[in-house]
Amino acid sequence: MKKLFIAVILLVGTVYHAQFTDFNIIKEVKVKNKGAVVSAHPLASEAGTQIMKMGGNAYDAIVATQYALAVVYPQAGNIGGGGFLVGVKNTGEKFTLDYRETAPAKASRDMYVDKNGKADTDLSQNGRLAVGIPGSIAGFFATLKYCKLPMEKIIQPAIDLAEKGFAITEMEANMLNTHKENFLKHNQSAIAFVKDTPWKAGDILVQKELAATLRLIQKLGAKGFYEGKTADLMVAEMKKGKGIITLQDLKNYKIAERKPLEFDYKGSRVVTMPLPSSGGVLLAQMLTMAGYENLEKYQQNSTEAVQIMTEAERRAFADRAEYMGDPDFIEDKTAYLTSDAYLKSRWKSFSFSKATPSSEVGKIISQPKESTQTTHISVIDKDGNAASVTTTLNGYYGSKVVVSGAGFFLNNEMDDFSVKPGVPNMFGAVGGEANSIQPNKRMLSSMTPTILLKNGKPYMVVGTPGGTTIPTSVYQSIVNVVDFKLNANISVNAPKFHHQWLPEKITVENNFPESTIAALKSKNYVIEKIKYIGKTELILMDDNGNIHAVADGRGDDSVAVE
Repeated sequence: MKKLFIAVILLVGTVYHAQFTDFNIIKEVKVKNKGAVVSAHPLASEAGTQIMKMGGNAYDAIVATQYALAVVYPQAGNIGGGGFLVGVKNTGEKFTLDYRETAPAKASRDMYVDKNGKADTDLSQNGRLAVGIPGSIAGFFATLKYCKLPMEKIIQPAIDLAEKGFAITEMEANMLNTHKENFLKHNQSAIAFVKDTPWKAGDILVQKELAATLRLIQKLGAKGFYEGKTADLMVAEMKKGKGIITLQDLKNYKIAERKPLEFDYKGSRVVTMPLPSSGGVLLAQMLTMAGYENLEKYQQNSTEAVQIMTEAERRAFADRAEYMGDPDFIEDKTAYLTSDAYLKSRWKSFSFSKATPSSEVGKIISQPKESTQTTHISVIDKDGNAASVTTTLNGYYGSKVVVSGAGFFLNNEMDDFSVKPGVPNMFGAVGGEANSIQPNKRMLSSMTPTILLKNGKPYMVVGTPGGTTIPTSVYQSIVNVVDFKLNANISVNAPKFHHQWLPEKITVENNFPESTIAALKSKNYVIEKIKYIGKTELILMDDNGNIHAVADGRGDDSVAVE
């Protein structure tokens, strides 16, 4: 079949043969009986397919891609953060891995509240006190039991990228330049991400310290990160500021294997992440409520469709604030919140005539401007095994702190707790007591890695970055495919919208239909335009093994095939 792609060739003044200085950004691929990887960077996607060609499966590939993203996509790819994996094997076995960060043992409910009772969100978002205990490496090793290759081989492409260097894209150059002052503010030692002159597309980024850290992991396993030299360097970094992570915190970190959240939607079986991801619960609520209005009768981004979907989002996000958190610390009310009886009662106040005031579904609190970060990987192999992973440092480059001597960014994930119940986080999400800070607790997340099945077999792998826009973007992708019967490309790249209960507005991308905007305004909706929402990675597979993989056109995202 025809392969559609956008090629980006990065040229540099001096080209070293060993360095990764030119590559293709491939936006869309149609293949048959081959594996495919879609991620935020072409070199990371290629790392995944390289491992497949060596005999690896979807799970080998997704670990290799995550390692590579930690090198080539430092704004969100990481070994200093955490993530969620949803997997469905071709045998029908379903599983999830929760390697979300946890709060240090010294964390406390009011650790970001000053003596006047005011929440200091700068401390929860920047610097060493913002860091949760990283879970990514533990997650990669937990994935090994589903893999075919040893970690020594899976990690090698990332080591090569860090050691030899690669040419950065224009988008990454702009990001590094934008955050230079923050890097200087929060790092006393020289780091690979700062240089005297501005970064530009084609510049070579070499990360020797990160390569050495990856080699320790390659040699010693997870202990090469959570114990020994790397652990010592992380704790030493904590002591340079107000950080509270200890060697014991690192040694004690454990991933959680959780039962996937599953539900039916119009002939598909949806397999997604349970708490502490709010995303899966929100997805179940939004799809169920929207289903009461027979969405398939309408067109994508029509006034009726957007209103139905927005009102489902409004109600679901109000529940997020009140009920959701780490299920190991709270009463898990997922079954109640996703029940048909509860959702029908929630939906009774819906009316096509006007917007439902958010005050009817929750207490109004003023909100800051939201942001979008994180990164997603979708993988399917030639045998039909599927993996969907969303991973994050939280904000761009996390806490902005690089571990001196180890070369990687640390997360600022503590901001995803309710810093003070009722105070919104950096994405504008309000939380309550269910998501309050406690030692060893996992912070609530919006990440929503998801796989859809037909007849017990994976046919759709989807996910996106974007903070609180993640669940609504995955929601729209599913509706686009299942209800509106759109192909993968249109489903990913059509204009998106988002509502999260508070602030009381619909955010739309700049190219959203003006006729729909006007009609929604006439029904008392407030509309705000922004450049883009998320970067969705989508793979569809039909009954004959034909794969249609699409990387979002909003970034450097790219498809690679086996």
